[in-house]
Amino acid sequence: MVRQSPFDQKKASILASIDSEKPDFSPKGDIDVLCMPIIDLINSHQDMVTTSSCSGRISIFVEGTKLHKGQVKTGGKGEGGRWLFVTHNSQDVPNWMDKIDVDNIKVSGVSTNLLNEDTRLVLYKFEPFILHVKCRDFNTASKLFNTAMACGFRESGIGSNNLVAIRINIKLDTPIGYYDQETDAIKLYVSRQYINILDNLSLFKFKENTSKMEVLHDRIKNQLF
Repeated sequence: MVRQSPFDQKKASILASIDSEKPDFSPKGDIDVLCMPIIDLINSHQDMVTTSSCSGRISIFVEGTKLHKGQVKTGGKGEGGRWLFVTHNSQDVPNWMDKIDVDNIKVSGVSTNLLNEDTRLVLYKFEPFILHVKCRDFNTASKLFNTAMACGFRESGIGSNNLVAIRINIKLDTPIGYYDQETDAIKLYVSRQYINILDNLSLFKFKENTSKMEVLHDRIKNQLF
């Protein structure tokens, strides 16, 4: 019996989890449909395997609090941090405010509340496609990295154990309101019309994001196979 290398063992385990009907460890629980073509392509290569991915999403996130050097700081997930809305599907973007849980989240009108260090912001985010790929050796990792960079994925890099992170900087991250702890309400700094503008910007970014994924898929197919 031929013993598999550590890379082949890792790849076999990952492929088995992809084929499993059990949910994975991501918040969504499964692989985004838009990621499947490039994941299937990369995993068909004997020297590469995907370890995590996201096809791109918008999210409306309430910052939490965390203890830092003995002081309570706001920002990031932390305690109380939560998503009000998340979608990987551009069709869900319009009128997302009508889809959040209004029984627990009260959406107020425009507020003139001033910012301070304790303010827990509500952030509107568009986060683009990201893919992590474990490679058998540095030569393969270098080829994949150079291919991604040539496609415009300028935030990419090679980490330890020949793990390639493929990333692009077409994100959107802007505060639209804050969490009022006294009233347990979400209060907006901006108008509904401004949020509609952000929605339209996100739709443009979804389109660009999908186009970049397709270019990357074709370039990997042509240059690494």
